[in-house]
Formats: sequence, C-alpha cells, structure tokens
Amino acid sequence: MSNDTTARRPWARLVLIASLFAWAPFAAATPAKATPVLVVDADSRQVLYQEDAGAPWYPASTTKLMTALVVFEALKAGEVTMSTPVVMTRNATKQAFLESGLTFGRTMTLEDALYAVITASANDVAVALAEAVASNEASFVVRMNRTAARLGLTGTHYSNPNGLFDKTNYTTARDLAILGMEVDRVFPGYRRFFQASSVTIDGKEIKSNNLLLTRFNGTIGMKTGFICASGRNIVGLATRNGRRMMVVILGATTERERNERSAQYLTQAFDGRLPAGAGLVEGLQNQTGVAPEDMRIRLCTDKSAAYEASRDALYPMGLPGQESYLKDRVTEQVHTIATWPSEHLEDVPLPKSRPS
Repeated sequence: MSNDTTARRPWARLVLIASLFAWAPFAAATPAKATPVLVVDADSRQVLYQEDAGAPWYPASTTKLMTALVVFEALKAGEVTMSTPVVMTRNATKQAFLESGLTFGRTMTLEDALYAVITASANDVAVALAEAVASNEASFVVRMNRTAARLGLTGTHYSNPNGLFDKTNYTTARDLAILGMEVDRVFPGYRRFFQASSVTIDGKEIKSNNLLLTRFNGTIGMKTGFICASGRNIVGLATRNGRRMMVVILGATTERERNERSAQYLTQAFDGRLPAGAGLVEGLQNQTGVAPEDMRIRLCTDKSAAYEASRDALYPMGLPGQESYLKDRVTEQVHTIATWPSEHLEDVPLPKSRPS
C-alpha cells in the first residue's frame, strides 16, 4: 500500500495501526519504544534533545564514518596519500549490496575511493580502501576499534569497515554523535567528501541517500545507513549563522521519515526550540549488557506495511498534504570517478584456449 493511498484514506491507516497491535506475537516481540534520537550543538557539545541515545543499535553504513576517520588519520600520518591506488580485491568484490559495478582488479585513487565510500556508500570499495591502508581488512578493523576506544565510544564495537550486518558490529546514537563531531572538528578540510550528493563511477551515477544535502541549506553531511536489522540511520550535520548542529536518528522506517525528521530536528535546533539543559554529550550513559534492537520483522517481512503505517501516523511530514521540512533547493555536487585495470594482480585466471 502506498503512502498516497493511506494519506487519502485515514480510516485505512487506522485499520493498519490497529492490526499492528492486534497481532500478539509481533507486538510482544517488538515493545512500543522510541527509536534513538540525539540532537547536539556541535560547538558547545550540549545535548539539546535525546531519546534512548545510549541504546545499542546496528550502525549499518554509518560505520563508514569510522572508516573515513581511520583513513584521514593515516593520511595525516603519511602512511598513504590521496593518489595511493585502491584495488578491488577478491575480498572486496565478495561484499553484499554492490551498486558500484566494479569488478576484480579495477583500481581508483584513494581520494576517489573516499568519495565512493562516503557518498555512494559502496561496501566493496570500503573493504578495498581498508586493505589499501592496512595490511588487510582485519588489521584495519583493529584500528577502528582502537580509535573508538580512544574517543570514549563505550557502546561501540566494529567487525567490518562497511556496516554490513554482524552481531558484533554495534554502536549508539551518543557514540555516533561524538564520532561525527570528531571527524568534522579534526579534519574540516575533508568536508568535501561528505558534501557530494552523487558520484559517477565509470559513467554510472550513484546518488547519496542523504536528501538533506540537496534540500536543507547548510548541510555538511555526514552519513546515512540501512540494513533490515537497523532500519534507516543518519548522522546529519548542518551549519547556519555560524552555528553547527548535529542530529542522529537510528531505526527510521522510510527514507522520507529519516530525512524529514532530521530536517525537523535541525530546524528546531537552529530556531532555539530545543534548549540545552541535558549536559554534554559525553555525559550520556551507554546501555551495557543489552543486545541491539533488531528491526527485521518490522521492516523486511509481511508485517512491515502495518508498522510503516503506524510510523507514518507518528511522522507524517512530507506526506501528501503535510508540511515538509525539506524546502530548500541546494546545488548538487557531483564527483566523477574513473577506474583502470590493475597491473599487479597475482590471481588473474589465465585465458583458456578455445577448443578446436
């Protein structure tokens, strides 16, 4: 059932919502609770609003914020340069959900790889980038977790550089906010990687899922993410009138909900309607000993229509006839990536001779 249909027929929405709670096993397995939200003044680090900011959650592709930070630190240390070649290895091309269209042996610069990872959220390129910076993917993940510990991300653990599902890959809204602010504070010169709204890889266009980039003035970035277990996540950062605000939303149901709610919280923060008073973001406590929420039943099964209807009723912004917080028109920034075949491949199969 489409959003348009439910918007025109309110009674249908009510029936769907009722069916959500009437289905006892589903209701019992998924208690009614808010998905995590955190709004922070990125300059003062004051918490302006939060809901379950310390609850463990699967990060999905927001994991790539840490991947980017580790790469930025490697650049600063002189371990790699922006022109370092990043080669698509066998391990990289085995990743799931590939939109890049890249095949084994295709190569790009490290700079282009950062755009592919951050803007296009390319899971395969994230692994290839990790392998280019460290000796292998596992060594890179060790760096990710060391960096998380150094930053005080007490509710975070990484198992891969791209955010594909793994029970040991988890974080919290608190930790993602601290991570995002660290990336922007220490490496403001690399904001360009987060501001591109699309890339083309060998002529194939891949758009960012962060609609704030083209519909909310002042957006700096930073990263969206989605897997069925996590729902739709976002770490958003925007600046207006010399102030910087960060929003983290985890577990949104649709891209519309994620983008509209992010813009709404940012608008309220800039307008002064979310007053400080909850202390510094570092003062928020992460929940320990609790497994992350698993959103798969709600989002990726035949029960998802009822759950989506309930969320549409809670967050109707942007639906037909409803106010939208994404009113601006921002010029798109497109980055072009061209790849080439690697000249140093050891496991390229030799061509077989044709039978006579």
